[in-house]
Amino acid sequence: MYRGIRKQSSMTVFGLPLIDISLGPDIEKNEIRGYANGIIAIGDIAKGWIAIGGLAMGIVTFGGLSIGIISIGGLSLGLIALGGFVMGGVCIGGFSIGAVAIGGGAVGYYAFGGGAWGKYVISAAKRAPEAIEFFKQWFPFLPTL
Repeated sequence: MYRGIRKQSSMTVFGLPLIDISLGPDIEKNEIRGYANGIIAIGDIAKGWIAIGGLAMGIVTFGGLSIGIISIGGLSLGLIALGGFVMGGVCIGGFSIGAVAIGGGAVGYYAFGGGAWGKYVISAAKRAPEAIEFFKQWFPFLPTL
């Protein structure tokens, strides 16, 4: 039977291990998933300042479901969110919902995308002058500005 990985650094910062890696099942502890909790956390479920995992929560996160200040993943929630389906302050992804939203489908106060809805929009059907000015200033790398 597959045995998971459990590694933890002896060095701690603010009571958390510097690095905590917890992947897969641990039969001895009767865990079916790895729960990592550290400054740098890597696990099936990871919680840390930098978190990487299927479910990642923290400051900078990477994961299938990613929740953090800077969040990257399939479903991302954060102040800055990147991924497939994203929600937050500044969002870039396939479908984005946020104050500033960029994506194939974008919903936001400022929205940029093929299908975009919001107060100031750049889309296939509409090009608001305020949105053009905003995106030129903050996102000059975007095409068709």
